[in-house]
Amino acid sequence: MRVLQIINSLGTGGAEKLLLDTIPLYRAQGIEMDILLLWDNDTMFTRELQKMNCCKIHIIKKSNRIQDIYNPFAIFKIAKLLKQYDLAHVHLFPAQYYVVFANLWNGRKTKLVFTEHSTHNKRMATPILNILDRLTYCFYDKIVSISKDVSLALEKHIPTQKQKIILIENGVNLEKIENASLISKNEIHPNLSETDFVLCQVSAFRAGKDQLTLIKSLQYLEEKFKIVLIGDGSESEKEKIIDCIKHLKLEDRVFLLGIKSNIYSIIKSVDINILSSKFEGLSISSIEGMASGKPFIASNAPGLAEMVKGYGVLFEIGNPKELAQHIVALSIDSSYYQSVVRSCKHRAAEFDSAKMVAQHIQLYKEIYGSK
Repeated sequence: MRVLQIINSLGTGGAEKLLLDTIPLYRAQGIEMDILLLWDNDTMFTRELQKMNCCKIHIIKKSNRIQDIYNPFAIFKIAKLLKQYDLAHVHLFPAQYYVVFANLWNGRKTKLVFTEHSTHNKRMATPILNILDRLTYCFYDKIVSISKDVSLALEKHIPTQKQKIILIENGVNLEKIENASLISKNEIHPNLSETDFVLCQVSAFRAGKDQLTLIKSLQYLEEKFKIVLIGDGSESEKEKIIDCIKHLKLEDRVFLLGIKSNIYSIIKSVDINILSSKFEGLSISSIEGMASGKPFIASNAPGLAEMVKGYGVLFEIGNPKELAQHIVALSIDSSYYQSVVRSCKHRAAEFDSAKMVAQHIQLYKEIYGSK
């Protein structure tokens, strides 16, 4: 059985990181798996996958313009590649649409699986796009939901396709996190010292990730509290973040690290890991943050609440003052701090990538067997 993973790119993001970490695991289990990217700008994740030399990496367009992801003529190149594979596993928009059209062009010869990574997308709020969005799901043999909250959102969005939805929760390589080396705060950023209390958020620069709430929380915290943001993404969102930092005069307390190859060492070496998203699916960053050996704080958002409630700490979406209160509580009470650490690690242990890979392989075999 030949499987092709298809995604927009291997830029920053949880779905992208998931494929980087798991394709070698599928290969080790005897699945002949390759990957197709609609666009690539020589990203770190692509380079890391190339170094592993574990699969073919097909790239539709190499350029410096991320807008090239949205070129509909990519459909014909996708169609040509699909013919070489028994099953395609698709992630994110617009790959979600393009693969359906490409497979229709081929006479629907390839089985299709789509993973829904979020509880919400902008297309749901636009009548015409909402209809088109629901229509594309009809052409997938199975729709993988990564959390119970995502399943509920899908059942509401595409009630006629409810029977196709299967829950397979995301996972991470917990052993890699456990074995990652600790580093000094000065190694995280040269303007940090060991006396600083460092907060970290790992997420793409997208409106839904709401880094602004985390930044604004510093207004209620002492000077020793600093923030590092790991990730990249939308230039417009990055500009908003930089403008907010300048407006609040926090240039010496908030540091943008970009995309880092030593994320696990960083999240193990800061004091608290945080995710302030407005909505999520089952965030890879949240699992990694809870497995890091440091407390994890998240917004009480769909997808995050399901993961964190009763283990980490939740705060009201978009409420920087409440977030600051939770940060202070953890910083002054060592027993509370360690209690949250233990609870988070216990929760993260449920989400090992090996379990997820085994479930996906079983799904592939069931679909392929019905061909």
